[in-house]
Amino acid sequence: MELLIAPALDHYIQEHTRPRPALFDELRDVTYASTSAPQMQVGRVEGTFLKMLVGLMGARRVLEIGTFTGYSSLSMAEALPDDGELITCDIDPETTKIARAFWDRAPWGKKISLRLGDARATLRTLPANEPFDLAFIDADKSGYLDYYEAILPLLRKGGLIVADNTLWSGKVLDPQTEDDHAIVRFNAHVNRDPRVENVLLSVRDGMMLARKL
Repeated sequence: MELLIAPALDHYIQEHTRPRPALFDELRDVTYASTSAPQMQVGRVEGTFLKMLVGLMGARRVLEIGTFTGYSSLSMAEALPDDGELITCDIDPETTKIARAFWDRAPWGKKISLRLGDARATLRTLPANEPFDLAFIDADKSGYLDYYEAILPLLRKGGLIVADNTLWSGKVLDPQTEDDHAIVRFNAHVNRDPRVENVLLSVRDGMMLARKL
């Protein structure tokens, strides 16, 4: 992921966002030392922003598509009430093994439930009568539209979908690859969807927020 702002300004933003508990720094270090694409991990700013959204909404049920090593789920679960639940979906048993290890060490890790397997299949098993308050999409870019359409019926009225990487290192301005075009199609689809109100933010690599009407 390429920075969308000057490194010095990014550093300033990092330094003026409240530090996370030491467990998050350790998770970041382990991710960079043991995975082939550590830049996929959300960092302090995005993780804190997700936690704040969960807290501001008073969310009790959260859905995540794309676990990786568990930083985002650990961030969001921290803001859930004691009886809250976060369901996270991923297909990689190795990166999620790291996630499980860190969830086990956090007092709020018990709120997180991993569903290993194709997220599309998992979404079809989730009952519509147990709606989610917030859903975070951060997985394969070609699947964003499918995930969005499957999640929207599972979301309560006023619930929020947050999609990561929606500026895609600026490639949305001149799409070349299939992933580039997938993000462009997703952004356009959300922007014209009458079922939601949306805003595209320049947080980190871009975050699309869509609130269900």
